[in-house]
Formats: sequence, C-alpha cells, structure tokens
Amino acid sequence: MDFNDSPEEAAYRAQVRQWLEANAPKVAVGGDDLEGGTKDTMPASKAWQAKKAAAGYAQITWPKEWGGPGGTPIQQVIFNTEEAKYPVPPNPFTIGLGMCVPTVMAFADAETKTRFVGPALRGEEIWCQLFSEPSGGSDVAAARTKAVRAPDGSGDWIIDGQKVWTTGAQFSNFGIVVCRTDPDAPKHKGMTMFWIDMSDPGVEVRPIHQMSGGSGFNEVFFTGVRVKDSQRLGAVGDGWKVSLVTLMNERLAVGGSSGAGWAEFMEAARNVTGLDGAPALKDQAVREKIADWYVQAEGLRHTRNRTMTALSRGQTPGPESSIGKVVAANQMQDLANSAVEMLDQYGIINDPALAPLKGGFHASLLSAPGLRIAGGTDEILRNIIAERVLGLPGDIRVDKDVAFKDVPTGR
Repeated sequence: MDFNDSPEEAAYRAQVRQWLEANAPKVAVGGDDLEGGTKDTMPASKAWQAKKAAAGYAQITWPKEWGGPGGTPIQQVIFNTEEAKYPVPPNPFTIGLGMCVPTVMAFADAETKTRFVGPALRGEEIWCQLFSEPSGGSDVAAARTKAVRAPDGSGDWIIDGQKVWTTGAQFSNFGIVVCRTDPDAPKHKGMTMFWIDMSDPGVEVRPIHQMSGGSGFNEVFFTGVRVKDSQRLGAVGDGWKVSLVTLMNERLAVGGSSGAGWAEFMEAARNVTGLDGAPALKDQAVREKIADWYVQAEGLRHTRNRTMTALSRGQTPGPESSIGKVVAANQMQDLANSAVEMLDQYGIINDPALAPLKGGFHASLLSAPGLRIAGGTDEILRNIIAERVLGLPGDIRVDKDVAFKDVPTGR
C-alpha cells in the first residue's frame, strides 16, 4: 500500500481544497439524519449538489457526455475525503447517483438516459431503489412483486406488489424496481427491471417510523401501476443480471459507519466515573474494549487504503469490500451499547442538549441494527467473503433450478 499522494493526486487534492474552502458551507444545516435529510434540509442539499455539478465535482468518474469530468476513481475518493471535513448538507442523492442512475446508464435507451442523467446529477431529481420485499429481505431473487403484460395488447406492463425498507422513497421522483415476470422460471431467471415514476397514482409510500425517531425507510405499495415497455431496463427475464450491476455499486456505497467511534468513547470514559470512583478509562475491562475497537478501526482503515491504492492504480476493488461493512456495523453496535451502559444515568437520556457527544452514542445505538441490514445483511456479506474471497464452497441452494411458483414459502 502507498499512503502518499502521487504528484498528480497531490495537485488535485490542493485544487479540491481550494474550491471547497471557497464554496463549501461553514455552518451545518439541520440535524444529523443518517438517511439523507428531511424536507427542511432538502433545499440546501439540492443547492449544494447543483454547485458541485456545475464545478465538475458531483460525479467525478462520469464521462463528460453525461456531465462529469471523466476523472479517475481516486480523484473521487480524494474529493469525498476533503468534502467530509466541511458541514455540508445531508446527501439524499447517494442511492440515485451511486446505484440507480448508473443502472439506467447501462441498460436504458438513449432517450431515457438523456432525459434522466443530467437532472439527477444536478440534484433536481431524486431516485430510490425498490428491491427488498417483506418475504425476501436481502434475497433480491425472492421478489414477488409481479409485472404482467397489459391485456390490451399495447405492450405495457402492470405492476402489483410491495417493497419495503426503501430508503428515501418519500423524497424520490423516480425509482428502479425489480419484478417477477415469469413465475414458471427459476427465481433468478424470471425477473425483469423497470424504472417507474414515483408520482404515479398507483404508487403509495408509507414511511416506517424507526426507534431512532427518524423515518428514512419506507414501505412502497404498487396497485395497477402501468409502465411502458420502454421503461424496461435490460431484456425481459434478465432482471437478476441487471440487479447485480446495482448491487455491485451498493456494496461500495453502503460502507463503514458514521457514528461515534473509539476515540469519542475514550474521551467519554476519561470524564465518566467508574465503579470504584476513578475515571472509567482506568478500568481494565474498558481499556481492553477500546484496544479491540482501535485494532478493528485500523484494520478497516488499511482495508480502505488498499481499495484506494487499487483505485489509484486504475484497478477495480474486489469482493473484499464486503468486509468493511460487516466489521464496521458490528463494531458500531458494540461500541454504542457499551457507551450507553458506561454513561450511567446519562445512558437513558437521548437529548442532544444533555447527553454526551450531543446524543451521538444513542444515535449510533439506534442506527446500528439498520446498518447491519442495509446494503446486504451480515449473513449475505459473510457468504460473499467466504465464497468469493476465501474460496470456500458455496451454500447449497435447493431452489436454484425450481420454478419460482413451486418454491415453498414457509407460510
């Protein structure tokens, strides 16, 4: 691994720093919503996105024909690293620009791409990803939302069903949805993907009230939603192949946690009294926990550095990217739980004005379970690591060649 910028990278970093210093917000807007903000923060988020797009920093790796500068992945990493130093508004565009629009760019016709890529890049329109379902979870191929040909011979499709855990659906203008189009085919071969207009009267979005107090996730119901065949992404029955493009981007987009870490825990332990009246930081068990979290954090940092080195060399990071979220999400949950217990009476106060770190440990504790599901559950990612990184035998899949309509539902 090379931890130093090349001369070209150093020059680019200096350019980015200069632009951010002149243009980035100096005061935070809204709260610390991890799901992309609220209606109140949306104007600031859209304004910041438009400003980045105009300067060529919105999607640095996108080609010039689609509004990007045609930069390198390491330049995007550099910009993200420097941007994180400023109190920029929440980013509700990550899923659209990181997962949905690249899928549209890869599989839609020229007219569709021309219509959607620019507005999404400039923050004028927001996209969501409609994959997970109540009976399928992280098994995208278990989708039961169905799309059938309209009976009038128009070639249109009628979509009926339900999706769940859809981030940002309440703000989204459009979405990509994977549907079951052939129940007689095995589950990975009978799906097709479409893009849809979220304002269609047959689309109903119901925010899910989370224990953290936020409502970033949603249930989405489809009742007789009619879509043109031109809204199809990829061939009929190729929905799984198209989904893999989206999911590959998702593994990179949903990465490490953003909650309070070991350093914040150590500072809190220095100022909290332990069982013997001494600072909790002097407790051997507490020190062991901090040491474990520090080692994990360093491992994550160096894993990301390997990814950055690969990007700098023009290489594509492999499936080992799945390691980051598995470790980070579990560490976030363990650390936050230990912190809340250590804080004694302050552990029951979830109040930014009274709780240490403005309630950061509480926010982490309540968000961590969701992070262990979003972007693939721990179990899914461990399978990827086992099979594609370690080369272990794959799980036995008894439903691999069974028609989807014949797969037992367990109900």
